[in-house]
Amino acid sequence: MEAVLTTTSVRPAVKRLNLFERYLTIWVGLCMVAGVALGKWAPSVAQTFRSLEFGANSHINVPIAILIWLMIIPMMMRVDFASVRDVGRKPKGLLITLFVNWVVKPFSMAFLAWLFFRHLFSSWISPSEADQYVAGAIILAAAPCTAMVFVWSYLTDGDPAYTLVQVSVNDLIMLVLFAPIVGLLIAGVSSLTVPYMVLLYSVILFIVIPLTAGSLIRSWSIRTHGATWFNDVLLPTFQPVTIIALLATLVLIFAFQADNITGKSVHVLLIAVPILVQVYLNSSLAYGLMKLWEVPHSVAAPGALIGASNFFELAVATAIALFGPESGAALATVVGVLVEVPVMLSVCAVCNRTKHWFRPEVAR
Repeated sequence: MEAVLTTTSVRPAVKRLNLFERYLTIWVGLCMVAGVALGKWAPSVAQTFRSLEFGANSHINVPIAILIWLMIIPMMMRVDFASVRDVGRKPKGLLITLFVNWVVKPFSMAFLAWLFFRHLFSSWISPSEADQYVAGAIILAAAPCTAMVFVWSYLTDGDPAYTLVQVSVNDLIMLVLFAPIVGLLIAGVSSLTVPYMVLLYSVILFIVIPLTAGSLIRSWSIRTHGATWFNDVLLPTFQPVTIIALLATLVLIFAFQADNITGKSVHVLLIAVPILVQVYLNSSLAYGLMKLWEVPHSVAAPGALIGASNFFELAVATAIALFGPESGAALATVVGVLVEVPVMLSVCAVCNRTKHWFRPEVAR
């Protein structure tokens, strides 16, 4: 349902993130410190966690996989695939979002990563490191954002029902396109060989299983207890679990990456550059196309944010599964986590300040 703009003398309530969301970058920084300290001061402990894999040389770490499930399943519980039936009513916003997410975003990120890491930053980054960073950036861009989109949509007065449609359709497409796009682009712009079976296992482990589990839990909860209980009781109950799992995952990742981070701190800054360029490029493109096609602001703003942000939990897990927890690809996806919140908040601010560019929305 479209938002209604009315003239009123009541000042609207200021929308704010919760404590965790507002300071996510700080929490990530603290996890970096804790993880690096663990990796440097207790390397045997980090090695014990690192050695726990589903199979020899699979790179699929058991503790991280479990923590990823604890993060992703509650996100997938929010996805209502029944809402996809309403796509035909307002298709323009969704078509633009899908165009940016699946046609522009991964390919533009592959080009930007190749340009920066293989050429502009070649004085500081070796060719083998560049290949790893390119791979990580591609994995990050090929995974559209899910749960955090609802936060960005809320902050920009987005249409929650339509945002749900955009997220649901992206998740369905991700089942089919994520693995082929990642494999194609990594092989095309780097010398790395993508182990396709590991990539397939990653899709099954980190998309199919959480999506299926989340859908089943959602259906059972609503059928037995009702939608109100599901939204007001069950989902908030899972929120602390998701937060703890995310922070624990980051501590382990930074512990595995301790030598990379301490020895290549400049690389962290360099990796952030093409990621930032890609975020602003794709959000601007999506927002501009929404304006050109006269899409309502309540759809345009979340669409721009979806086109810019990433499903970093999936990206981190996939990079680790493909190339290992100490790899440059994993480091690149972790940098995506570091820049996510401040950058997306800046995009939210631009969307809110330019709301007058769009026609006022009226009730039908």
